[in-house]
Amino acid sequence: MDIGPTELIVILLIIVVLFGVGRLSKIGGELGGAIREFRKGLSGDEVEQAEKPPQGSGE
Repeated sequence: MDIGPTELIVILLIIVVLFGVGRLSKIGGELGGAIREFRKGLSGDEVEQAEKPPQGSGE
């Protein structure tokens, strides 16, 4: 039971009717920004860990 192009169009139309075009674009923009921040956070952690030397007791 695959979803064909006709079913996808119907689902998209229902979503547009429920949320409206303006709100849908706002949701898409926020989702894209969240994904970008998530990816930046993941790569930032790796960079910070690689740059920081291990902390010893220094005694």
